[in-house]
Amino acid sequence: MRSIGTTYISVNRAPADDVRGQAPAGTTKIAIRQRLLKSIFLIGLLTLLVSPAFAVELPRESLVPGGVAVLPLDYRGKNPPHIYYLDKRVLVVKANKTWVAVVGIPLNTQPGTHNIEVREDRATVPFEVHDKTYETQRITLTDKRMVEPSKKDLKRIEKETARIDDAYSHWSDDDRLELPFHLPVSGAESSTFGLRRVFNGLARAPHSGMDIAAPIGTPVLAPSDGKVINTGNYYFNGNTVFLDHGQGVVTMYCHLSEIRVHEGQTVHRGDVIGAVGMTGRVTGPHLHWSVSLNDARVDPALFLPIGE
Repeated sequence: MRSIGTTYISVNRAPADDVRGQAPAGTTKIAIRQRLLKSIFLIGLLTLLVSPAFAVELPRESLVPGGVAVLPLDYRGKNPPHIYYLDKRVLVVKANKTWVAVVGIPLNTQPGTHNIEVREDRATVPFEVHDKTYETQRITLTDKRMVEPSKKDLKRIEKETARIDDAYSHWSDDDRLELPFHLPVSGAESSTFGLRRVFNGLARAPHSGMDIAAPIGTPVLAPSDGKVINTGNYYFNGNTVFLDHGQGVVTMYCHLSEIRVHEGQTVHRGDVIGAVGMTGRVTGPHLHWSVSLNDARVDPALFLPIGE
């Protein structure tokens, strides 16, 4: 996770050695060493005193399609500014007296300069998106309807897509977002975020989440506090739960064998929300976990502690 708001302290250092490795006139190596140790001690002490009070946990920045931009703002208002990217409201947090925009970058974003809009100041803040090529994953499914749905299936999918889109675009002003997330299930990551999917030789939408393989019935836990905003059984996703964590941060859990929460329910970090299954379009039991930020699916790994 990235910490914002660390205060840097300027400390006078001992004179540096000259280019020949000799100490400047009038000083000794012992004196230089003593001054250096004193400087290191002061820096360490001041860091301990200052940093914890101002550190804010944020997703790790990754300026690529499917990544996250972390942008400090030159905005002095008392209340958080209204920030938009691609006409979608953006998460804003305060760190060390500085407002920071945390922007989800959609997978279909083209490399180059992009801008967020600060509505209060009628100003824009630019950021660069770099290219990234995701690997291709080829999958063979025996149920051909999961690759080429019938007309009846397509009507169902159309209705379900509207509900899913509505859940992903959900916004609440709840500012209790707590990061980092914890993995929602124990297991091995079986499919990474962003893979270009090819089912039975036909290209389909990129993989917009993280797949975690686990036995059927393994409990699925809320990675942080949130509110259940949508549950249902969907054609491709199977049994599904959506959680709203506040300010455009929405998570989705798919292919469940059972759902153990209901719409409108408040959940806390570690609460059981369902169980691993293999409903919908799957080749084996696993959890598909998606993280959405300002209605952009982003890499869930950016929201986890390093190494998890």
